[in-house]
Formats: sequence, structure tokens, C-alpha cells
Amino acid sequence: MTVDTSQIVRTAITQAAWTGDEESMIQKHEGFVRAAAATGVQVICFQELFHGPYFGIVQDAKYYDYAQAVPGPIVERFQKLAAEYKMVIVVPMYEEEQPGVLYNTAAVIDADGTYLGKYRKHHIPHLPQFWEKFYFRPGNTDYPVFDTQYGKIGVYICYDRHFPEGWRALGLNGAEIVFNPSATKPGLSNRLWELEQPAAAVANQYYVGANNRIGNEQAEFGDEAVTFYGSSYFVDPKGNYVGERASADSEEILVRDLDLAVIREVRNSWQFYRDRRPDSYESLVAP
Repeated sequence: MTVDTSQIVRTAITQAAWTGDEESMIQKHEGFVRAAAATGVQVICFQELFHGPYFGIVQDAKYYDYAQAVPGPIVERFQKLAAEYKMVIVVPMYEEEQPGVLYNTAAVIDADGTYLGKYRKHHIPHLPQFWEKFYFRPGNTDYPVFDTQYGKIGVYICYDRHFPEGWRALGLNGAEIVFNPSATKPGLSNRLWELEQPAAAVANQYYVGANNRIGNEQAEFGDEAVTFYGSSYFVDPKGNYVGERASADSEEILVRDLDLAVIREVRNSWQFYRDRRPDSYESLVAP
């Protein structure tokens, strides 16, 4: 039996430890792109706020300095790499729209280097070691899906994943692969990390790539630091892991082949989009 490879997309997510300075962190991820290209990767997504530490651990205005324009210098560096390696690159970073107007954002770059647009994280936590309201306004970009050379891609950042409405909005907007770049620490989240993205993939019948940073940023935050546990993975529209999960403590480029034909197969079997009842959901969007 001949396997149709025309809808298979070689896709990667990364998990990395904070290096201690922004420039070396950017260079590390430029290296990830080059290494991924050598294995034939067509789409790659970095972890949440990839170019800095996870500064939500504390409330300190000095970390506002990490915010940059999107598009801007960091995005431009990865536009050049995207064009060179014909790779779609998702770049989650700290965005400054103007002084004092800051977002947790992901830029999406197509395989020819074109900047396609951005998603801004909608749901902003504010609790111990996740003091994000100090740093970010809630996102205002709706739930865009980017029609890239290799497929239709959405982004839903970290804490967003606890809210099923956005996952569904991305499905209704045509997403085939949704990335969930994160910075997640041990605790209740360990079990949720195993459950939520597979459940979202099944309910919305698309692929999900979930990546988490690794390491302990004690040099940056002292006793406030937490240990991020990696364990990044891809899950298919049936809720199954695509290959093994990444390790809990090692830097990795997790590469998987995603067969987009499975989306049609699953949706033909389970007609969730046909059978939904939006006319009965008004209370779900009440203030």
C-alpha cells in the first residue's frame, strides 16, 4: 500500500534553558533553526517568551526592557532564517506596542520570510510566581489562523490552554496545527499538562504542539526560582501522542511528522463541528 506523503508536515517544537542573557538566547534559537533544517523540518515553534527568562516569577519593572516591537529586530532575524531554510517559524516573545502597552505575543513567519502576523495571549494569570498582569495587557488580536506554505497554524499561549473557548475559536477559524508555547512549573499543572492539550486536540480535531521550557532560573530569581519541567509533546486529532514526549530536563528539538490527512479522517468519523449548538451557548459569553 502506497502512503500519500503530500499532507505530511515535518514539525518541531523546542525546549530550552535560560542562558543568562538575551543575545545568547536568541543565538541559541537561531542554532535550533539551523539544526532543525538539517533534519528537514518545515515548521518550528519556540517556547513562550523565548528570548528571556520567565520573569513572571517576580514583579520588577527592569524586565520591561525585554519588550520589543513586533515585527521588529528579533522577528527580522528569524525572517532571514525562515527564507534561507524555507521554514515556517513561530516566535513567542515580549512585545511593546508603545511605552507602557505590552503584550505576551507570538509572531508567525512564513517559509519565504514573510511576516504573516501575530497572536497576543488573551488570558493573563496573576498569582504567586505567575505575576503576569504586571507585565502584559490581555490580548486583542482575536484568534487568528495563519495560512502558511505548509498548513494553517494557530497559537494559544501557556495559561490560555485552561480556557476551551479559544481552542474552539481556532478550530472554527480553520487551524490544522495549534502551538501552545508555555512556561510551566511543577504542581497541579503536571497533571493538567497531560490532560488539557490532548483533550483540546480531540474536541477540536486538529494537531497540538505543546512546549515548555526547562531548567531552574535561580541565578536570575534566587529563592523565588522554580524548575520548569519540559516534557514537550505533539498530540494528534485522536488525542494520541505523536511519538514520545520530550525529557523533563534536557534541551531538545522535538521533531515529528504530522499527517494533516488525519484531520479529515477524524472529522468524517466524529462530526463535532456539524453537531455543535452555538444557539444554546449564549450564557458562555455572558460577562
